[in-house]
Amino acid sequence: MKLIDGKEASNAIRDKIKEEVAGLIDAGKRAPHLAAILVGEDPASQTYVANKEKSCQKVGITSTLYRLPAETTQDELLGVIDFINQDDEIDGVIVQLPLPDHIDKDTVIQAIHPSKDVDGFHPENVGKMVSGLPTYLPATPFGILMLLEHYKIETSGKSCAVLGRSNIVGTPMSLLLSRKADPGNCTVTTVHSRSQNIEQITAEADIVVAAFGQPHYLKADMVKDGAVVIDVGIHRVPSDKTKSGFRLIGDVDFDEVSKKASWITPVPGGVGPMTITGLLMNTMKAYRKEVYS
Repeated sequence: MKLIDGKEASNAIRDKIKEEVAGLIDAGKRAPHLAAILVGEDPASQTYVANKEKSCQKVGITSTLYRLPAETTQDELLGVIDFINQDDEIDGVIVQLPLPDHIDKDTVIQAIHPSKDVDGFHPENVGKMVSGLPTYLPATPFGILMLLEHYKIETSGKSCAVLGRSNIVGTPMSLLLSRKADPGNCTVTTVHSRSQNIEQITAEADIVVAAFGQPHYLKADMVKDGAVVIDVGIHRVPSDKTKSGFRLIGDVDFDEVSKKASWITPVPGGVGPMTITGLLMNTMKAYRKEVYS
């Protein structure tokens, strides 16, 4: 078993971003600029946004946080997005999900100008992804592709099971791994809550991407010897062995599955660091105007 170390891969990629940004500043140009909008006090969202700000700072990307109270109306939020859309000094913007119940997520996502949608959720960018055109890929699937590339894990001609069909991970991951590209060229089966014979499907797959949202769902008897296992899940469970009183686990029963896998991502330290790296890469694309000129 070999570990797919998200921290190591992320650091290598971020070093290149840092070098590029330093070169821009040395040349008298402004740094790339990423804005984030956080509505309410969701603890997980606050942690993610704080990590994003820290990561931006380390590579030299300017970061601005718009922190709005939970009572913010949808129209008020749309007004902030419109303001950012018109600011030529801001290259990308993310609206942290989930949003309060009184705000429609789809309306908000569609209000972001596609050229600044570095989360890759706007329908125009999703359409470009489906069509195989240059675009901003959703950060987590983008991060997984970079992991596979960094560790030179072969995907062409392989069978792949993607557990989960969310618009954020499962569905785009299925599309990206099946596309004519490298990484890609997989034969992909998408597994979801209505799927039959899930254990048989995963046990025949060369690559398993677990984004089911259930702690330790994927067991050792559900994967074949030598499979590549990517664990997207992250769950807090009680623990008497940590100061915080909890520990993080994934959708994969790591201790058992790792005995059979050829490559596997840990939780934490696997896919997680690469999600923010994907966001930073998309911000650089926006700054360079690679997708929208």
